[in-house]
Amino acid sequence: MAGDFITYRKIEADQSIADFVECFWMAENSSGIEKEVIVMPDASFDLILSQDQDEPFQICLLGLGTSYDKRKVDGNTKMYFISFKLISAEYLFNRSIADLINEFELMPNNFWSFGKNDLTDFDTFCLKATNIIKQLIPKDIDNRKKKLFELIYASNGEISVAELAEKSFLTSRQINRYFTKYFGISLKVYCRYLRFKESFEQIKNGELFPKLDFSDQAHFSREVKKISGVNPRELYRNQNDRFIQVSAIPDK
Repeated sequence: MAGDFITYRKIEADQSIADFVECFWMAENSSGIEKEVIVMPDASFDLILSQDQDEPFQICLLGLGTSYDKRKVDGNTKMYFISFKLISAEYLFNRSIADLINEFELMPNNFWSFGKNDLTDFDTFCLKATNIIKQLIPKDIDNRKKKLFELIYASNGEISVAELAEKSFLTSRQINRYFTKYFGISLKVYCRYLRFKESFEQIKNGELFPKLDFSDQAHFSREVKKISGVNPRELYRNQNDRFIQVSAIPDK
């Protein structure tokens, strides 16, 4: 997908790592001219490899986004992303990302054995990243947490804490403490971003009326504008692909 000189591409995660990774995606501005995009929350966090005409190669960890973010993409910039599901924070990164809400953290330039040569070919990068992540997945994973996230993602966030507790065999208190500790937001708040993610897909297809559990059209419009900064109709127009959400990038 190309928009105003910026090219986007996405590859879904291989089934072997799908419990931990949402997708791989890339953005490349080959115009030589700085461009502005507005990135929407997509309920994931990202590892980013990037290089542009002025800055050296770098790797960053980007935490959860909680609102739209206006970003400048420098000319002749290439960025590769790995979008992670939340369970990866504990089991792949062995850390909390609560302090990274709307923030970047610079990582070592050899993090997970990545380097500037990995920005040469996107398909090769995805294969390498998949193999690295396979090796990082631990054998001992709390099946209650695995079930918890399966239920959250399958419902697009339209599930109560009580139902999650009953089906995952975690208590409501354990779930809320886990979210606060590792992600810095409550489960209820996180589910809002999952609902918005699904709504963005619907709006992109011209469906401007709510399909998810919104009380009415006004409630739907308020929620969309609170997170995206614009109403559903303007989001649908999306001139020159100015509004970007990873889930809406076509596969391959």
